[in-house]
Amino acid sequence: MVSKKNINAKPLTLIIEKMFFICACISILSLLIITVYLFISGGPPIFKIGFFNFLFGMEWNPEASKFGILPMITSSLLATLGSVIIGVVVGLFVAIFLAEIGPKWLVKPFSFAIELLAGIPSVVFGFFGLIVIVPLIYNNLGQPISGGLSLLAVIIILSIMILPTIINISETSIRAVRKEYKEGSLALGASHIQTIFKVLIPAAKSGIFTGIVLGIGRAIGETMAVILVAGNSVQMPTGILSSVRTLTSNIALEMGYSADLHREALFATGVVLFTFIMILNILLNVFIRNRRAEL
Repeated sequence: MVSKKNINAKPLTLIIEKMFFICACISILSLLIITVYLFISGGPPIFKIGFFNFLFGMEWNPEASKFGILPMITSSLLATLGSVIIGVVVGLFVAIFLAEIGPKWLVKPFSFAIELLAGIPSVVFGFFGLIVIVPLIYNNLGQPISGGLSLLAVIIILSIMILPTIINISETSIRAVRKEYKEGSLALGASHIQTIFKVLIPAAKSGIFTGIVLGIGRAIGETMAVILVAGNSVQMPTGILSSVRTLTSNIALEMGYSADLHREALFATGVVLFTFIMILNILLNVFIRNRRAEL
C-alpha cells in the first residue's frame, strides 16, 4: 500500500528534477551563447586580416594595421609548457605525500594550506611576483635588460598558481584507487614506493591527467598575474629572460582603447585562445574514454 507521504512527495521530486534540468540547460546555453558570439565577432577579422598573416605574422602594430600574433602564441605556449612541467612534478609529489606517505597530523595543515593557496586572487600572485620574483631574477641572473620582467617570472608564478588544481585532483584520484590493488602489490613483495609508482599512479592516471589539463587551462587563460610580471613586449622570445606578451595579456591591455579593425583583431585573438582550450578538452575526453575502455 502506497503511503500518503510518498504520494505528496512525488510533485516535489518532479519540481526538483525540473529545476536541475533548467540549471543544466542554462549552463549549456551560456556556453553556446559565448561560443557563437565569440566566433561571430572574432572569426571574420581573421580572414579580413589574412589567416596566415594573423596567425604567423611577427608584428603587432595597430597603428600600421599589422596584426600578427605568432610572438604571443609562442609566449603563451612556452609559459604554459614551463609552468606545467614544474607544476606537474611538484604537484604530483605533493599529492603522493598527502595521499600515501604523510602522517595524518601533518596532512591536515598541508591540505588547508593548499586550499588557502587556491583561494588567493590572481592579482595577489602578480604582486608577489612583481615584488619578490622579479627582483630575484634581476639581481641573481645577470641583471637582464628586461629588468626581471620575463618569461621565467611568468613560468614561476603560473606554476605556483596551478599547483592547487593538480594537487587536489591527483590526490583524490590516488585515494580513489581500490585498496585491493595496493594490498595485492604489497603482498607480492613490492615496497611501498614501488607500489605507489608502479600500481597506484598508473591506476589513477586518468584523474591525474584531468588535473594536468585543468592546470593547463588555468595557466593559458591567466591574465592579471601575467601582465604584472611578463614585461608585455610584443616580440618573439629569444630566451627565458626575454620580456614577453601572452594572448590573454594582449586582450586585457588593449581592449579598453581599441576600435574598428583593432578591436576585431582582439576578438580574433580570443577565438585562437578559445580554440586552444577546446582542443585540450577534446584531447582530455578522448584520453579518458580510451582509458575507461582499457579498464
